[in-house]
Order: sequence, then structure tokens, then C-alpha cells
Amino acid sequence: MLNRLDDFPIHQTVEPVAHAATNDRNLYDRFFFNGFSADGETYFGIAMGIYPHLGVLDCAFSIVRRDGLQRSFFASRRAPRERTDMTVGPFSIENVVPMRRTRVTLVTNETGLGCDLTFSTRTAAIQEGRQTIWAGDRKVMDCTRFDLFGRWSGTIDTPEGSIVVDPDKFFGVKDRSWGIRRVGVPDPAGAPMPRGSFAFLWAPLLWDDHASQAIFFDAPDGRPLFREAMVAPLYPGEPDGLDVEDGRVERFATARHRIDYHPGTRLARYAEVDLVGHDESVRTVCMEPLLRFHMKGIGYGHPSWGHGTWHDELAIHGESFDPNGIDLLQPENFHTQQVVRATDGSRQGIGTLEQVVIGPFAPAGFTQLADGAV
Repeated sequence: MLNRLDDFPIHQTVEPVAHAATNDRNLYDRFFFNGFSADGETYFGIAMGIYPHLGVLDCAFSIVRRDGLQRSFFASRRAPRERTDMTVGPFSIENVVPMRRTRVTLVTNETGLGCDLTFSTRTAAIQEGRQTIWAGDRKVMDCTRFDLFGRWSGTIDTPEGSIVVDPDKFFGVKDRSWGIRRVGVPDPAGAPMPRGSFAFLWAPLLWDDHASQAIFFDAPDGRPLFREAMVAPLYPGEPDGLDVEDGRVERFATARHRIDYHPGTRLARYAEVDLVGHDESVRTVCMEPLLRFHMKGIGYGHPSWGHGTWHDELAIHGESFDPNGIDLLQPENFHTQQVVRATDGSRQGIGTLEQVVIGPFAPAGFTQLADGAV
């Protein structure tokens, strides 16, 4: 089965591009974007993923403003044969200039949400280390991810009115990942298996002249499964030239984190990350949350609109909720991104803190599936 990408010299196997190298049903390929205002008043999230062996292409757009509702648009369709077709009903993603500029459009629809947004990068592409996690003898995650830091411009339409997205005030991250990760309905049951438990934290931050990033996957006992930290130059505008990477990413030896949770929840009210150099130097970054966004609003952990779930040939759904009126000890509400003000003692930055803790986690004192901090 051929598609347009086969007309480019990009093949990695003898098969056409549409033929994946694995038959794992959890194969996925996803776009994720976040956007936030520098004053911490507005956050929006965007996701689109294709699941080749599930036959699904889905997407979501969600926005929250301080003291307002979080509103979401979801859409899903049968996955097209043509991988360059990134449209789902009124929603589309266009790579205007790959690795430089992306346009996201949502024609205003029955959900009341719409947008015409352009993401313009201010860093070269930053590849994270390959993230492989095992549950016993089974590989439950094996993916590659890269990130681009930049700014947004355009407009957003909501039931409360339109928002002008000023590129001098709205920043964000484009995240592309692909590989294997649990998606869709659970795998068919066999012998009972222990429920997976883990802690995840991701902290992409923008400073005056650089971007910093730290990512953590920890086991229930706090043992590191994957930890990485890096900094990269922040350019005034889109980088020049054709090179995707600029060779200027500084990778640290490791990273550490400390989280102070809101009592009775698994939500961070304050966090610190240590960026540990190869010379054992330590840069400590402190993060104060300003605004909370629930990732279920773009499908992560959503009970019915989770990624890779079949709905129909084309289905659209909208919903909204008050972030201050939900039960934070329901697992679907654990996964969050918070806009944070950051400081390392001499510099100030802005960015997001993403976190989710599922099941027991000894460093936080969690002993059950869904207990909260004391």
C-alpha cells in the first residue's frame, strides 16, 4: 500500500512507508502542542494521533482560562491511507515548513470552539532519549520524541468570545512522538497482571535566551526508569537554514526532582528540579504553578475519548468542566499540565510542569491506586 511519502527518499525498510515495522496494536504516531500566555491567564492544548493497527485518527483541542471552565473539542475518524492527510472533520494540522512552522485550524462547530493558530519555532529540534519501559517481561512503552520551543499567533474562538493570540505574549512547545504506548481499549485479558504504576514529570521552560527541559519516569519505589535534562539556545525567530538540529543542545548528566503536593491530592503546589552537570554542578529550578490544565481534555486518560478509541467513521464531541469542581482523586484527573513561573535564583522563566502519578509511589507516601498526599 503506497502513499505520498513513498515519493521521497526516506525509506528505512524494504516495505512502503505505510507498512509499519511492528505489528504491535499499540503503535502510535502523535502531535502534541501546548500554548500559554506569559501572564499565566490562558492555556490551550492540542493533540492528534494516528494508530495504524487500530485504524483510528483522532484529535482534540482544549482551552482553560483562570477562574473559567476548561472546554474541549474531540474528533475521531477512520485512519486514512494517506498519512499526509491530517484532517479530522473541521480540524486540521499543516506542516507549513517542517520543523519550523505549523498551522492548526479548527473551523467553529457545534462545540463552540474554533481556532486558526500558527506555531513558529525558536529552537532547533531537540531529540529526547529513547524511552523504553518494561512491565515484567513485556515492553509497555518504547518511543522516540522530539521537542520544539516557540511562539503562537492567531485567534481562538470560544463560547465566551474570541481571543487574540499575540506572538509576543503566547509561548509553547511542539512535541512529536512515535512508537509503542498503550492506546485504545485494553489488550485482551489473559492471566491476571499487576496494574502498572509509575510517576511521570516533564518540565519544559523558556528563559530569556535559552530553553530548558527535564523529564522523569520513576518506578513505584522512586527508582529512576528514565531521567534526562538539557538546555538549548532560544533564537529570536525561526532558525535559518535546512538543518533540523543545530548541535548546540547541552545535555546534563542527570536530573532530580522534589514535589510538594496539595494535601489530599496528587497535584503539585510547588516543585524543584535539579539539573546536574557532568562536573557535578547543580542548577536548581523552582516552579510555582499559576494555572491548571487537565490532560484528559485532549484525550490523555479520558474515560471515553481516550487516544485510539474507535467511535465512528467520523465523530465529534464537546464537553466542559470546572477544574475547581472536580474530584482530584479520580485517576482520570491525575494527569495535568500547569503553567509555572520558574526561577533559578538569578533568572526567571515561564513554562509548564506536566505530572501524573498512577498507583503507589514511595517518595510521595502514596500506597494505593488513588490516595492523596498527607
